Amino acid sequence: MTTTATAIELQGELRYLVAEDLKYAASLLYLAYHDDELLMSLFQAEKVDYEKRLRAAIREELHAFWEADQPMIGLFDGDSLLGVVCLTEPGKSFGPGRYWHWRLKMLLTAGYVSTKQLVEKEEIIQTAIAQELGLENYHMLAFIAVNPRYQQQGWGDMLVRAAQQALEDAPQSQGIAVLITQPHHENLFATHGFKRVNTLQIGAVSGELFFAPATTTEVAHG
Repeated sequence: MTTTATAIELQGELRYLVAEDLKYAASLLYLAYHDDELLMSLFQAEKVDYEKRLRAAIREELHAFWEADQPMIGLFDGDSLLGVVCLTEPGKSFGPGRYWHWRLKMLLTAGYVSTKQLVEKEEIIQTAIAQELGLENYHMLAFIAVNPRYQQQGWGDMLVRAAQQALEDAPQSQGIAVLITQPHHENLFATHGFKRVNTLQIGAVSGELFFAPATTTEVAHG
């Protein structure tokens, strides 16, 4: 995937991440999600090692994505990573819990409670999509972030469009689901055809579950 656009004298190019990009993607996601209410709850932000465990968890997530060949799309200006969007594909046994070695590493870095809650979060989302929309095969948008220096310049729109274009590589996918816990993201996704499905309670935090069907998918919503 290669797409170009211009904004504020920057030349943005979309391309799939390679192994050498994962370190920079992890740092960018850490900045974007450090104050996310859901992750602060899951990783117990009141504890002194919150930042260490959050960094480790994001790093392990990206490595699991890489090993399972999940779509991770970066927005670059030359060699500089401006933003990233990460999705999970349907039909690759990449649901709640990931692989056994992911669980082991997460237990060692994030702790038992945080790992258990991460797995439960995905199970809650899957159950909601199945019950509300009757769907099983769909992408899940796990992470989306723009470098704080380059926000409010339209790059978020470009990343959402890139995520939707990734559906072309997985014709069995019925669409993309995303759990929104940062209210300012709701307008971003609504602009690109995402519709609210339900409010989900994940532990002590609530989030809005949104879904955008693939262009060939008819979704009935009561």
